[in-house]
Amino acid sequence: MRVDFEKAPFLLIWEVTRACALACRHCRASAEDRRDPRELTTDEGRRLLDDTAAMGTPIVILTGGDPLQRGDLDDLIRHGKSIGLRMGTIPAETPRLTRDRVFALKAAGLDQMALSLDGSTAAIHDGFRKVDGCFDLAMQAAGWAREAGLPLQINTVFCAWNLADFDAIAALVERLGIVFWEVFFLVPTGRGAELESCTAEQVEGIFAKLHALASRAPFVIKITEAPHYRRYVLQREGAAPSVEAHRGERLLSRTEGPHRTMGLSPLPVNAGKGFCFVDHTGEVQPSGFLAMSAGNVRTAPLAALYRDSDLFRSLRDPSRLRGRCGICEYRDLCGGSRSRAHALIGDPFAEDPSCVYQPAGRA
Repeated sequence: MRVDFEKAPFLLIWEVTRACALACRHCRASAEDRRDPRELTTDEGRRLLDDTAAMGTPIVILTGGDPLQRGDLDDLIRHGKSIGLRMGTIPAETPRLTRDRVFALKAAGLDQMALSLDGSTAAIHDGFRKVDGCFDLAMQAAGWAREAGLPLQINTVFCAWNLADFDAIAALVERLGIVFWEVFFLVPTGRGAELESCTAEQVEGIFAKLHALASRAPFVIKITEAPHYRRYVLQREGAAPSVEAHRGERLLSRTEGPHRTMGLSPLPVNAGKGFCFVDHTGEVQPSGFLAMSAGNVRTAPLAALYRDSDLFRSLRDPSRLRGRCGICEYRDLCGGSRSRAHALIGDPFAEDPSCVYQPAGRA
């Protein structure tokens, strides 16, 4: 599944709707419980999936808001599977998420379902989601996924608010029979701007725990919006980024044994670089956390926007990076979070403030 990131993203996220009954504290989109009449239609969605497959992208995630608010969700999944895409979705923990819906998603051909888990108890998780009952529903839905034979992913957002709960969350995740744990580090956009992010030192401490967990976990651990975990892994494994670049790529793409890291591709997936986001109205963005548009799929081909727009091309050029990221010897294998740099500094090419590393610099 290796992809040339100049030609296609490894992963495309389509925000099929922004409507959601929850009011999560970290929500990048500040979603509301009503659908936008400007959403891409079913036919437009099929064309988007066709264009994605033709571009060479292997994976599409249907996100929201709450994707279950769309009555055509199963049809979109079936269409994606029929043209060779690997399809995933992230339903919200609302009464729309039922055993019958989980089995229907499986029957439609869904490859993987993700559930959000941001606390180890109902009090913590539901406090984060701002709606009682989300935690219990997540635990039920995890059981339904196992019953249906649907591979389960857990998504967790970490910030200063739930940092102390990390060990308990990780222990719970290990008990849920998952195949994939995606750990997000807060990007303060939308409602998330009101939350306190982890400090660079706290992020490094979580890296240590994730690296230790990866040595024994039977599931893949993927880090989102903290690409400097790649630097952490290479340092722990003793791989110098310049002299041993090829060895570094191998270390970051192991699929067998301890620290198997399907979630770490040999090349750094970053906003606009191996990653593309299409919002509910068709705007094409480098990331859902980096809300800068290259254009709209209703008026321009998806492949052209990803390959040729000034925005995406510049984000794929590491020489554009500034500050510590610009002189870092791990620049080509990391790149820092472009979304966080934009959110905190106002410049998507600035250094990522969540990294402790002090680079030696480049000649």
